[in-house]
Amino acid sequence: MDFLQTPENQMLVGVAVAVVATALGAFYLLSSKKPKGCLNPEEFTEFKLVKRTQLSHNVAKFTFELPTPTSVLGLPIGQHISCRGKDSQGEEVIKPYTPTTLDSDVGYFELVIKMYPQGRMSNHFREMRVGDYLAVKGPKGRFKYQVGKVRAFGMIAGGSGITPMFQVARAILENPEDRTKVHLIYANVTYDDILLKEELDGLASKYPDSFKVYYVLNQPPEGWDGGVGFVSKEMIQTHCPAPANDIKILRCGPPPMNKAMAAHLDALEYSPDMQFQF
Repeated sequence: MDFLQTPENQMLVGVAVAVVATALGAFYLLSSKKPKGCLNPEEFTEFKLVKRTQLSHNVAKFTFELPTPTSVLGLPIGQHISCRGKDSQGEEVIKPYTPTTLDSDVGYFELVIKMYPQGRMSNHFREMRVGDYLAVKGPKGRFKYQVGKVRAFGMIAGGSGITPMFQVARAILENPEDRTKVHLIYANVTYDDILLKEELDGLASKYPDSFKVYYVLNQPPEGWDGGVGFVSKEMIQTHCPAPANDIKILRCGPPPMNKAMAAHLDALEYSPDMQFQF
């Protein structure tokens, strides 16, 4: 300890401490800065397909690599990207999709795609193989999420309309500072058509006080204990938060379903400010 007693050595120690403190301060400042996203709203950027997982006969999960292992896509919660491809005739087609990943998933992003027989963009995804590139532009969308802006969300989704709902729900539930409740009604034709069921059930199990999901099937299997038929006013009344200034109902599905749900919500006295359609 005698080493520290001389004025010269005390000065050296002081300088060393100051350098370390400055370095630590710079490190925390840099590490706390939000990473720059990889998207360009004006131009298409290409991302490499590194994994394709077949989930059913016509649904697959596509995992795309970002430039570095710490890169983020940079997509705000509830917004989507435009994907460019070619249809079966070789003509260019552009369609919006919502990734199921968040910016907390670094180094990659994922799309869960249902490929329809006559879908123009479906053809492009059907033909994609690992190593191919997808042209993407964004972010796009009118939805802007702020923590604490609403007390609860009611979500009504049909088919592949689940993807923006899943993204928003994940962002809310995985944020320990967010107390927003989420109530989801998810409609499909058959049990096999339910996308992300394992993930949704996982959220319901992990966050039982914050997330509820109610499945509705038009052609249910024997012993089905969920909803049957089309989403009705009574289902919305039972499984969504009642009209109030601090709630919002989100809907996303095929056009006929969106139209029917809008009519139900109007009849139940949800004001236009309480509704949002993706």
